[in-house]
Amino acid sequence: MEVYLDNNSTTPLDSKVKEVLCNTTDIFGNANVIYQKGIEVRAKLNEAYDIIYDSLNANDEDDIIFTSSTTEGNNAVIKTFLDRFLKGSKKNHIITTIAEHSSIKSPLAYCKSFGMEVTYLGTNENGLIDLDELKNAITDKTALISVLTASNETGAIQPIKEISKIAKEAGVYFHTDGAQALGKIKVNLQDLGVDYFTFSAHKFHGPKGIGGLFIKNKAPFTPLIHGSKNVMGGKRAGSLYNNGIFAMAKAIELANSDENLKFMNEKIAYLRDKLENAILSIEDTKSYVDKKYRLPNIVVASFKGIEGESMLWDMNQNGIYISTGSSCSSEDLEASAVVEALGETPEIANTTVMFVLSRFTTEKEIDYVIEKLPKIVQRLREISMTYAKQQAFSTFIE
Repeated sequence: MEVYLDNNSTTPLDSKVKEVLCNTTDIFGNANVIYQKGIEVRAKLNEAYDIIYDSLNANDEDDIIFTSSTTEGNNAVIKTFLDRFLKGSKKNHIITTIAEHSSIKSPLAYCKSFGMEVTYLGTNENGLIDLDELKNAITDKTALISVLTASNETGAIQPIKEISKIAKEAGVYFHTDGAQALGKIKVNLQDLGVDYFTFSAHKFHGPKGIGGLFIKNKAPFTPLIHGSKNVMGGKRAGSLYNNGIFAMAKAIELANSDENLKFMNEKIAYLRDKLENAILSIEDTKSYVDKKYRLPNIVVASFKGIEGESMLWDMNQNGIYISTGSSCSSEDLEASAVVEALGETPEIANTTVMFVLSRFTTEKEIDYVIEKLPKIVQRLREISMTYAKQQAFSTFIE
């Protein structure tokens, strides 16, 4: 049996989304030209826009531009404020968290090389920021606050509405990376109150290579990719990925539906809990982030004496696919800074792995993982010098 549990990294295509993706490849015309093929594309794109706006509850005055990924959207938002600073704005300060994805941290490091300042907020044992710390970090030079909606490494869900309120009261723009939110918790853009929201279709059973960036009406924006001004109002150049957009619209419609979210918060959360309870029944294991603050589909666990990469290898040999740390840097053998921020030691943080379910995960698959996991843990601990030393040390102390 094969069991795929790396769904924060990427997800399989929903069959309904795949049908749209494949069946619309012949709708290839240039939407900006008034011949028949262009008219057909424009009509279909308008349908997709309507579905996305309605599903996410965006206003007509707001913009949703199509990108290649959340990474592109994150870069576009952050570099908008770098551009403003380089053109003379006195606001050169951005506030973020230590729990952000590398697609936030990397462009922020780039901004710092030009003289911008960045404040990284810490997180508590549940991966949440302190709202008072956020308020105290805001200065008259703060241009942007960027806090991810939910962590790709721990599943911790940040209080986005409260952060939006703080930002608005301070006159500061607010961006959230929503890549892990769609399909797991309800995304209502008007309710969240954010100025920018970024997402990728492949995180919620859509195709790779297509994503979106929500820009609230009148929020500043500098295009990251320049070219024809006839595409997306000049906010993002390049030919549109037509059938990818149509497929993403379908994926959003399915992912953000009440039906899917009810299923995720009941059936998938049940399977998550079943798996987590089995993991914690194994000696010297630990999971992270209280369930009430966590996405319903993820378990992050550490296995004392077993490095994450070793666990991945043995799980893979049994057809079970999980990951360590950020999915975009899983080959990095350093301990997860995000897990360390929960209060964990670097030694134990290096043993954490993620089990991430999707709406297609079955109980039979979870039962298979529960059957194989104790044997894998036992084998790895038998050959682990770290675990043997820890046991010997504990015995000696007693």
